[in-house]
Amino acid sequence: MKPADFRFHHPLRVRWAEVDLQQIVFNPHYLTYYDCAMADYWRALALPYEATLRRLQGDIFLRKTSVEFNASAQLDDRLDVALRCERVGHSSITFTGAIFRDQRLLNTAELVYVFADPASQRSRAVPAPLRALFAAYEAGERLTDVQLGPWSQLAEPARAVRSAVFIEEQGIAHDEEWDALDADAVHAVVFNRLGVPVGTGRLLGEPQAGTARIGRMAVDRALRGGGVGRLLIEALQQAAAGRGDRRVVLSAQRSAEGFYRRLGYAPVGQPYDEVGIPHIGMQRDLV
Repeated sequence: MKPADFRFHHPLRVRWAEVDLQQIVFNPHYLTYYDCAMADYWRALALPYEATLRRLQGDIFLRKTSVEFNASAQLDDRLDVALRCERVGHSSITFTGAIFRDQRLLNTAELVYVFADPASQRSRAVPAPLRALFAAYEAGERLTDVQLGPWSQLAEPARAVRSAVFIEEQGIAHDEEWDALDADAVHAVVFNRLGVPVGTGRLLGEPQAGTARIGRMAVDRALRGGGVGRLLIEALQQAAAGRGDRRVVLSAQRSAEGFYRRLGYAPVGQPYDEVGIPHIGMQRDLV
């Protein structure tokens, strides 16, 4: 078994609290590693776990797990935790897991989950959309779709994401979030395979000829770092280039500055506060 046998890898580093006096990992901690990897597997599916299971009217419970040990991880080791959906039965979902250190296999695991009613915990059939989603991911298919359009077409899904991120999570006042510019903007919304909106942004024109402004970038909290933001930026940049713009500017929250830098944006001017949140202006040229 090799890392290349898996599509999903969750990197981590062994900490002091996870080792014994010999500085090797306590065996029960490997189950924690696999549990953390499962959370990120859902992110790779572009599925916010809680909202998705509520939509599917069920929940997933761990029914059985087994681990086979080959070698021990040690303090400060950097590990790759790999998962693969092996089989979806009537109500069960079986994963094969493996933990590697520098390509060396340390242990393998089998994790069997059951889809069940969240109240009674009685098993139920795995919903067809979820079954199809596991198969699509393991086959390497794209799991998200970006739609571009006017406010009249995308207002409902864009509002859902922006309300969750800006109003509920960040505490921005309702009156400060919504403005008349939405009606004139090109909007982008990322949907997952279940049709749930998980990210949005908008594109406006600037008084300076050939310059576009990207704004209202919002990604579901559970999916940040999973590529949704990049899809939005690339779609909006393409729309800007298609109408002849040569430069894109934006107002970035300081916490997201690194994200925009990795996409080729550079800071402009001094940091400032907007709606009580630190921001900085950024821009990049369109080639």
